[in-house]
Amino acid sequence: MNTQQIQEVSKLRNFLKNEDYLAIIIGFIIISIASVSIITSSFDFTALKFATWGKDKSFTEIWSLKVLFKLIRTFLVLGIFFTVGAYFKGYNTKKYLKAFIGLFVLSIIVRLISAEYTLNRYLEWAFFALAVGLIIANTVGVPNWLKPAIQTEYYIKTGLVIMGFSVLFSNIVNFGLYGLGIAWVVTPLVMLFMYYFAKKVLKMKNEPLIITMAAATSVCGTSAAIATGAASKAEKDDLSMTVSISIIFTVLMMVFMPIIIKAIGMDELIGGALIGGTVDSTGAVTVAGSTLGKLGETSAILVKSIQNILIGFIAVAVAVFFASKEKKRNAKGTNDKVKFEEIWHRLPKFILGFFAASLIASFIVQNLVGYETLASINSTLDQYKNWIFVLAFTSIGLETNFKEIIEKFQGGKPLILYIVGQLANIVFTFIAAWILLSGVIFEIPTLKI
Repeated sequence: MNTQQIQEVSKLRNFLKNEDYLAIIIGFIIISIASVSIITSSFDFTALKFATWGKDKSFTEIWSLKVLFKLIRTFLVLGIFFTVGAYFKGYNTKKYLKAFIGLFVLSIIVRLISAEYTLNRYLEWAFFALAVGLIIANTVGVPNWLKPAIQTEYYIKTGLVIMGFSVLFSNIVNFGLYGLGIAWVVTPLVMLFMYYFAKKVLKMKNEPLIITMAAATSVCGTSAAIATGAASKAEKDDLSMTVSISIIFTVLMMVFMPIIIKAIGMDELIGGALIGGTVDSTGAVTVAGSTLGKLGETSAILVKSIQNILIGFIAVAVAVFFASKEKKRNAKGTNDKVKFEEIWHRLPKFILGFFAASLIASFIVQNLVGYETLASINSTLDQYKNWIFVLAFTSIGLETNFKEIIEKFQGGKPLILYIVGQLANIVFTFIAAWILLSGVIFEIPTLKI
């Protein structure tokens, strides 16, 4: 092997060691297999989703050979891909696989708990994943053998790449400029407001925490927090705090916002848009919007779907912002502009996978196979994404120390920031929704329901 070949092999190894590129590769392999499975109908690639139990079905009745086979398939797909990825990252594969089995068992417990009828109505699996991890970490402690599999960012990055395939630009067409006005105008306003409020009023100095919390509040909760946290180099405790606060308030808003909207007699179309623009989780938006009616649900989902497209753009903007600040700190008194290399260094590369998946689904796959087939592909991918995110949120809980979180709580300033920011988000979103959808200024759009 000559010197050039050795250098090329070395470059390939370094490439495959990069967690972001591994997330993109794993994500696209899963997307490709799911697409082939649905388009050709030649094999079953669906991941397991436990049936709801506790009302019409008992816990034992949800089990069957088919369920066990799907559970085994889900484990094998995720276990093989993540273990191979761990190998390229330089981990001991035997230790990682042993730890992954333990983490996957915890994920099964989480998904079974979240499938219980009453709990399923009000809380998503993200809450229980975080809770299970937190309880273990802050009581008995995390055993050493489990630690190799606790790789939060590895799972989240892969999950977000897969999620990108479901973020369709065609949703903009479905709601037109109305959706863009609500989702894309309000979001940056809320982020700027929260940044100013945190810096000038609360005197907070932790800028990565501020921007991560602002993204979680104004875009789509945990997914936006994770992407923005990676771009701003936020610490894990900052991310854990943001995710915890976001999940708690998502539950509260999912339950109480529809009640308030109905109580004051708000128009269903406007109410749905308000929910879509302010409730953090896409799943919670669907549940809350459905309580208003079919029009409210459609409006809520479209606004949230359009808002989700911003995840990648905001991550890029945050990378540019922090690269510029770092440039100024390192070169005081100069007017040099931040170079592309510096932005590229800070940019979380998995966001490129998110963008690519979204663009391929929106402009290639949808045109080739049609919306219904694409929806079937995304239905399969959605469960793999959910399992991966359960692994991620359980890992967040297992990595979180209550004492360290309390020390970073800064007298409740992060909580105040989130509450004030969310109130501003509600006010700005309502104003935008009323201007665009009330019929007073613009013609009321007709949505397909």
